[in-house]
Amino acid sequence: MVSSAAAAAAGGFGGRGGGVLPLASLNHISIVCRSLEASLSFYAGVLGFVPIRRPGSFDFDGAWLFNYGIGIHLLQSEDPGSLPPEKREINPKDNHISFQCESMAAVERRLREMGIPYVQRCVEEGGINVDQIFFHDPDGFMIEVCNCDNLPVVPLAGAPVLGGVCKRAAAAAVTKQQQQGGVAAAGAPPAAAPAAPAAAAQCVPSDAAPIRVAEEAHISCA
Repeated sequence: MVSSAAAAAAGGFGGRGGGVLPLASLNHISIVCRSLEASLSFYAGVLGFVPIRRPGSFDFDGAWLFNYGIGIHLLQSEDPGSLPPEKREINPKDNHISFQCESMAAVERRLREMGIPYVQRCVEEGGINVDQIFFHDPDGFMIEVCNCDNLPVVPLAGAPVLGGVCKRAAAAAVTKQQQQGGVAAAGAPPAAAPAAPAAAAQCVPSDAAPIRVAEEAHISCA
């Protein structure tokens, strides 16, 4: 749990005049790798990133990939031997990047097929289950795949409202309801767009009661 003192400390830099940086979104993650070829194969062949054009003015080896709204920039190490030893143990508390997925069972099945070691964890909060799968890239950098969107986004007391998160959640809820509703019968009047409150489970005030969501098959928390 994050204490109120820690929450206040988190905003300490913002109080130094001028407010926070005017950021828009996450653009890319940059990773230094021992073998550019091995990492390129992993991020494209396992995670589904697509290689894209990289500035020709760069005078060092690397590769750019893109998918899911973010980029992965791979940098070939000039001295692979100087990199930290490759991590063998998969520690969910280690630094990692996390991806939301549509089917945890499909991810687990595909990892088994590819022979990639992984560990599973399950987080339960207020009756909501979040399933997590962790595994390493060729250099030991950890990747998580989860259904973390099950959890509502609850700002701590005194934190600014995350308007962008609410808007994305509302859009996702509308899309999901439209998909579940199917195609309207021919000649039938178009259905009204689902109301925005359908996304309420994704963005709620910090003093709200726990919200329960529809449960899907998940990893046992026992």
